[in-house]
Amino acid sequence: MSKYFVIAWVLVVFSCQRDTSSEGMKATHLGELDSSITWDIDREDYADRLEGFWLATSIGNWTGLITEMDKIGNVGSIQTGPFYTREDWGRTDQPNIWDEGVPSRISPTIDFVLRTGDEIWGADDDTDLEYMYQHLILKNQNPMLSPEQIREGWLQHIASEEENYLWVSNQRAFDLMREGWLPPETGKPENNEHYEMIDAQLTTEIFGLYAPGKPDLARAMAQLPIQTVAREEAEDIAQFYVTMFSVSAGATLQAKGRISEADRAQILFQAALQARSYLPDEQYPAHMFDYVTQLYNSGIPWEAARDSIYATYQLQQKGGYDMSSQQLYCNGCFAAGINFAASLISLYYGEGNLQQTIQIGSLCGWDSDNPTATWAGLIGFLMGSRAIDEAFRVDLSRQFFIHRTRQNFPNNGLDTFTNMGLNGLKVLELVQQMENRNIDL
Repeated sequence: MSKYFVIAWVLVVFSCQRDTSSEGMKATHLGELDSSITWDIDREDYADRLEGFWLATSIGNWTGLITEMDKIGNVGSIQTGPFYTREDWGRTDQPNIWDEGVPSRISPTIDFVLRTGDEIWGADDDTDLEYMYQHLILKNQNPMLSPEQIREGWLQHIASEEENYLWVSNQRAFDLMREGWLPPETGKPENNEHYEMIDAQLTTEIFGLYAPGKPDLARAMAQLPIQTVAREEAEDIAQFYVTMFSVSAGATLQAKGRISEADRAQILFQAALQARSYLPDEQYPAHMFDYVTQLYNSGIPWEAARDSIYATYQLQQKGGYDMSSQQLYCNGCFAAGINFAASLISLYYGEGNLQQTIQIGSLCGWDSDNPTATWAGLIGFLMGSRAIDEAFRVDLSRQFFIHRTRQNFPNNGLDTFTNMGLNGLKVLELVQQMENRNIDL
C-alpha cells in the first residue's frame, strides 16, 4: 500500500443536503488530525501547492480589492446603501467610502482579476508581509523569528514615507520600531491603540503551511509576528487562521494526488471546527463562529446570513462584540471582529470552490479583499497551482513584483510564485530539521 492513505472523513453534509439542525456543523465531530503526524513530504507536490497558495491569494486579493469598502452598511454618518448580492457579479462596481462617485480603478466591473502571459502580479498588504516573513526566516535560518530580526526586517523592507501600504496597527507598530521599540511591545494595547484592527489577519496565516498537521507548532511560530500588531480577540482570530491553514495542510500529507472539490469542502469544515476549539468560549470570536455556523446550517442564502451578521454585530453589538473602543475608521468596519464574521460567510458558502468563494467574499462587504485573499490562498494550496489554471481555463502568470509595496529585496523585487513556493518548502524543511534535532520551537 502507498505511504499515503485516504482519510475516512465523518462528513458535514452541505449544499442542498446540509444538516439544518440548530447545532449543525459544530455538533458534527470530524476528528482532529494527529498532532504527532510524521512529515513524509512529496516535495514536488508540496511545492506546487505552495505555488498555488501564492497564485490563488493574488487572484483573491486583487479581485476583492475591486469591492473593498464599497459596502459596510449604514453606520454613523456613512451610508453605503444596500449590500451587494450575487446578481451584482459582473455589474458595474460602486464607489467605496473614500472615492466619491468613482468606481474601482482596478476594474470598472465586479469580476475576476487575472494576470496572464507576461503580465505581473503586484504585491499588496495581503501578500507582502507574508513574503517578507518567509524571506526573513530563510535569511536568519530561524523559523522562530526573534524580536530583533522582525524589527530589522520591517525597517529594511518597509518604506518610511506616508504611502507604504500599511494599515493602522501595522503602521503604529512600524512607527514604534523606528523609535527603537521591539515586538511584542509594539502590539500591546497601551502602546498601540489599533491592536483590535484587522492587520494581523492579513499577514500571518502562511505560518500554518510551514507546520502541516501541527497546529500548536504553527501557532508558536506565528505568535510573535501576530503579537507585533495585535492582542486579545484580534490575536485569537489571527491564530484561528493559522490553525486552519496548518490543519488543512496536514490533510494534504494524508491524501495522495489531487483533492476533489467535495473533499476540499470537507477539509475546510474540519479545519474550521478544529480551529474553533482554540477560541475562548466567553469571547466574541467564538460567538461569531457558532452564530455563522448556525446560519449556514439553517439553509438560508449567503446574502441573508451576511445581513444577519451586520444586524447582530455591527448594529446590535451582541455576543460581547463591543465596538465602543473601535470607533476609528467608519465605526469599526476595519475591526478584526466584523471582518472575521464576514470571512466565515465566504468560507462556508464557498464550499471548497475557488471561484465561488472569491465571488461571495468580494460581494460580502467590508474589507472584502481580506477573506478573498485568505480563503483563496488556502483553497489554492489544496488545489495546487496547475489545477488553478485549469479552473480558470487560462495559463496564469506566475510573476510577482514585491517592490510595488515593499523594498530592498533581491532581483529588484521581481520574483515568481514558483520560486516562492520552493522557498516555502525550504522553510518547511528548516522546521523539520530543527524538530529532528529536538530543538524546542
